[in-house]
Amino acid sequence: MENRYRDMQREVHPDRFSTGTASEQRQSMEMATRVNEAYRTLRSPLLRARYMLELDGGDVAAETNTAMPREFLMQQMGWREALEEAAEARNAKQLDALDAQVGAELDATFADAELALDGRDGVTSTSLVRKLMFLDKLREEIGAAQERLEN
Repeated sequence: MENRYRDMQREVHPDRFSTGTASEQRQSMEMATRVNEAYRTLRSPLLRARYMLELDGGDVAAETNTAMPREFLMQQMGWREALEEAAEARNAKQLDALDAQVGAELDATFADAELALDGRDGVTSTSLVRKLMFLDKLREEIGAAQERLEN
């Protein structure tokens, strides 16, 4: 995938069209942007899952629908409390353990989402992709707390 990305980038890179017409330059910029977005989507499990869901006509409605199963919300609250406690205590080991725990849940949820997407189970796929979004955001927050400890 990496090699194909580089090949495509070379083909459409705006520098190759610096002496071209304004239309060619604009098209080159648009294609380079599309290639970058496609590569980013393929490399990110969350973006890839959202894209696959959208291909099947699904929509996670992230901006308007935040309902999640009660058990998951309770688990998420526990993780957020653990994150807050570890960050306040400046406890890197706790942050690392929490990161590993959330990462394992993210991996397991992604595996479940792949099966649901492959089986064209739209309701389950949508729910799992939304769960992935929550987990990904929590993982980013843990990473930010870890960075603050390092600085």
